[in-house]
Order: sequence, then C-alpha cells, then structure tokens
Amino acid sequence: MSMKRIGILTAGGDTPALNATIDGAVKRANQLEVEVIGIIKGFSGLLDPRAPHLLLNPLYQTIPELDPYMGGTIIGSSRHYIDPAKKEEFKGVTEKLSRMGIEGLICIGGDGTINGMQPISEFFPCVLAPKTIDNDLGLNYPEEPYEWTRTQNDDGKFKYDKDGERKHIERDEIVNYATPGYATAVFVAVQAIQRVRTTAESHRRIAIIEVMGRDSGYISLGCAYGQPDMILIPEVAVDLDRLEERVRQLYDLQKNCVIVIGEGIRDQHGNLFGDKASSFDPAGNIIMSGAAEHLKNELATRLGDDFFRSRRRHDSANEAIFTRKVGHTQRGGRPIRFDRFYAASLGGHAVDLLLKQENNSISILKYCDERGFEVSSTDANRLRDRWGIIHARTVHLSKYDQERMHLSIFGRDYLKPIFDHAVGPEDVDYLHNEIFLPGNLSSRYQSINVDVHKRIRYL
Repeated sequence: MSMKRIGILTAGGDTPALNATIDGAVKRANQLEVEVIGIIKGFSGLLDPRAPHLLLNPLYQTIPELDPYMGGTIIGSSRHYIDPAKKEEFKGVTEKLSRMGIEGLICIGGDGTINGMQPISEFFPCVLAPKTIDNDLGLNYPEEPYEWTRTQNDDGKFKYDKDGERKHIERDEIVNYATPGYATAVFVAVQAIQRVRTTAESHRRIAIIEVMGRDSGYISLGCAYGQPDMILIPEVAVDLDRLEERVRQLYDLQKNCVIVIGEGIRDQHGNLFGDKASSFDPAGNIIMSGAAEHLKNELATRLGDDFFRSRRRHDSANEAIFTRKVGHTQRGGRPIRFDRFYAASLGGHAVDLLLKQENNSISILKYCDERGFEVSSTDANRLRDRWGIIHARTVHLSKYDQERMHLSIFGRDYLKPIFDHAVGPEDVDYLHNEIFLPGNLSSRYQSINVDVHKRIRYL
C-alpha cells in the first residue's frame, strides 16, 4: 500500500545542509503526491504532548520558507532521543504519529539519530537521510562492525573497542563515502587556517587550531587544504616527543608553525587532552573542551622561554604559542554546492526508500572511479555490531601518515572527489552580491522561525 502522508524530523547537532535535505525530500514527495509533515525539534517534538508539527507541502507545493541555500533546519532540532525502556513514553510516540496521519518517518541525522531510530523502526516504518559535519556515519569497509569487542567496566558500564583494522581499503568499498555538512565544515575550517597562518607568520608565532569532529578526525584531515604544518587526529595518540622535535625544526626554518588538531585527540594512555572533569551533552556524549589549550601548555613547558628568546624573540613561550577554535561556525551558514546537491539527492532517495517499504534503511553516497558518486542505500543492520550498536566511523589509518603527522597519499585520493568541484559559481556569486548588501545596514535580521511558527499545528 502506498503512503499518502509521511513525517520528517532533524535530530542531533545542526549542519549547513539540513534544509537542503528536507527540500530534496519534499520535492520528491511533491512528484509522488505525498504530504510531508515536519516534526518540530526532532524526537523531542514527538515527546511533547502537543506534538508541534507543520505541513511542508500544502497542495504538493513546497512552502517558501524552505530554502536549500539556508543553513540549519527550519523545523528545529534537538539532542533528545526516545528511551525504548520507557514503555508508556514509547507507546505515546507511535500514537502521536498515528493521530497525525503519518504512515512513515524520515529521520535526518548521524550516528546518534540512527541509534535513536532503531527501536522505533521495530514498530513503525523509518528510514534515515544522513547528515553530520563529522563525516562519521558509515563504514570504511563492509566487515568493519565485526571488529568491535565489548568489555564491562567496574561500574557495570560496557566499553567498546576495535580489535584490529584491515590495513588497506579501496574507495569503492566505503559505505557512505561522505555525509552532507562535511564539505562545508571543512570549507569554513580551511578559511580559518589560512587567515590564522598570516597572523602566525607576521608575529613569528606557533598557532594551534582546534576543529570539531569528536572522536573522528575527518574534519582535521580535510583541513590539509589549508596547508597546516601538522595535523593531529583523534585516531592516533599524540607523541609529544616527536611533535616537539618537529615544531623545533619548523620554527627554525620558517619562524612560525600551524598545527591543526581534532577536538578528540588523546595522549598515549588514551586520555582526552584537557579532559579534567567530564561533562555530558543531552545525548550522553562527553563535552570535549580544552584540547588546544592543553597542547599549548605541553609545548610551552617543553620548549620553554629560552627557546624563543635565544632566537631573538621577546615573547615568552606562553605568549609565542596561541590557540584558536573554529567552533560552531563549522556547523552553520550557507552550504556549498557539494553539500546542497547531495543532501537534496539523499533526502529525495529517502522518500523512495520509505515508499518502497525498505524499513530501517539508510540513504547513502557511494563512489567508484568509473562513474563517480552515486546515491544508493543500505540496511541499518549492516552498520550494527553484534550487540546492536552503531558506532561512529573513524578515519582509517591508511588515510593518515603518522610519521609526517599529515595526510597520506590515499588520504589525498579520498578527499579529491569530494572537494575538486565542491564550490560552484553560485557560491562565488553569493560572496560578490550578498555579503555587503547596503540593505543589511538598515534592516535587522529576520528570523525564519517567525514565519515558520505561523504554520505550526498542534494535536
């Protein structure tokens, strides 16, 4: 039986390509004459007794507020997920979906969202359209889930670790080559690196630039386009002795040094840099903070003031080394062409998967040398380990040169298909025509939430 009304929600952290994904899904639904209900604020909207929602395509026409060139999500997002152990709460969610007349649900999100979707998919048709700036949804190779092991800690909690890793992979066996949002995040981070570099050169300083990605180093890997001197990724423990030696060499050569680090970098004992007291976000993830400052303190202690003063610098080690976080600018703003195009394609494909009743499937991006990128799908169960957990994908070590602390040759081969044509002429035109509009000086920002709120309905 074909569906006449489907729901769509965005969950987890925002990315620049969420509206583009929603737009792609809605346009495909318009072609198939299917109504699309947007659930406000992700899974938390389904936990709200009033279940705020809006019709995204009345009379099969996309509402004007939905702009694929705009970052973020017009239907809001949250990091709250449904606990399947709470039976009444879980039952209430399926009842609300039924009362809204929704026959299937598209969830747009990353590894947290797909784990949150699993219990719902056992009782209600669900599919996932991927998004995450971290690029950590997918597999490096199909058999990767079987390499996870589980041990129980003294506190009764389970700890998951990878037991080995295949040494070589091919690009065409990567399950979900790149996720919407990743290319724009790298684009923003690369610009930040290039701008910080000139400050480091001018003042003869060492810059440590921290980018997002949690335990996955894909954003820091992509920052190779900004030509940093070194890249440190969470997947490889930081060897401070080698790092210090390399910093000394570079500083003597060029009187400055730029180091890019992923926020989840760890020492050789597996401890997070700067993790003095663990705090958690609403999804239960450790909030990572202080990696750049921690590394700065380590280098300042090791190099010492005499290192800089002996080279006729008047700064102390603490003054000569500075840190910058690119931060949330990576997650926001206008998406570049790669993200817009493939976000829309993956969103539209998610509608097809739902209508074909391919429950618990993921819309994914594949790559092969002969045909380039192709939109495809995979069963979410293929990503699960033997205990049913879907783990965040990390950078395969074949993409990273540990000796140079930089991108490997295969890493370059991996990144080039994504970024060779990632920015389009329309992105350049936007910079030329829109950034310094005279009207921006006389009018305040008009939040899209004001117009969207007028369309919201409640149970």
